[in-house]
Amino acid sequence: MEINGYTRIAAVVAKPIKHSLSPFIHNLAFENLDENGVYLAFEVLESDLQAVISNIKILDMYGINLSMPYKEAAISYVDELSEVAKLTAAINTIVNRDGKLFGTSTDGAGFFKSLTDFSVKDSDITIIGAGGAARAIIAEAALRGAHKITVYNRTYKPDLFKNYPGNIVFKPLSALSELAGDLLVNTTSVGMDGVSMPISQDLQLPVNMLVADVIYKPIETPLLKFAKTKGNRTINGLGMLLYQAAESFELWTGKHMPTELILQKLEEKIYE
Repeated sequence: MEINGYTRIAAVVAKPIKHSLSPFIHNLAFENLDENGVYLAFEVLESDLQAVISNIKILDMYGINLSMPYKEAAISYVDELSEVAKLTAAINTIVNRDGKLFGTSTDGAGFFKSLTDFSVKDSDITIIGAGGAARAIIAEAALRGAHKITVYNRTYKPDLFKNYPGNIVFKPLSALSELAGDLLVNTTSVGMDGVSMPISQDLQLPVNMLVADVIYKPIETPLLKFAKTKGNRTINGLGMLLYQAAESFELWTGKHMPTELILQKLEEKIYE
């Protein structure tokens, strides 16, 4: 694809961010869809964040993605927020809508898009952790009509989700003595070392419970290995990484990202 005077820009903004896989994902999508765009990674200081976001309008960019530590700070600089963003008080995507900046989080939508044969509505979900990824997943699940969401976290903050709709129960991680329901999600970094488990191996997993981990490297965390030995379906976080990007891409371009093709390329890049 030729870069010319009509080429538009999208980018991910964070610090640090040079390690990001987002340019790989989005530029593959631009290329395969003949969309005249390019995606870059901007590592900027927080003191420059407002100026960078203002430049979305000035440069007529598609928009930007945001990663840590700017997902919360960026809210102050957009014109409109999605319902998910209002609940989580954090955004990972800004969309340039004819000079108006729309902020949203695609993390939760991307996570649920990565799950096959799973319906959020009326489901019973257990979440380990209460950080940024957890809040996005919980907000999306609540808005999609989950029957019950039980959140376990090392730090007990019972009022953290008081403004969320639906039935959300917050408990200290030390109280996790049994598991029930349709979906278990680890949103913490526990397991990234290939050794640690976010739950005790003494816990019984319900037979039909889907077990998910937002970690994608290693390809199979100790939690997922444990669940597999019990016969449960499992999924790692690579799909969430891809589909949250796909949600952003569609908001910017109106086009569907070729996710099957890109997933194959991602797996080759990360695991081979």
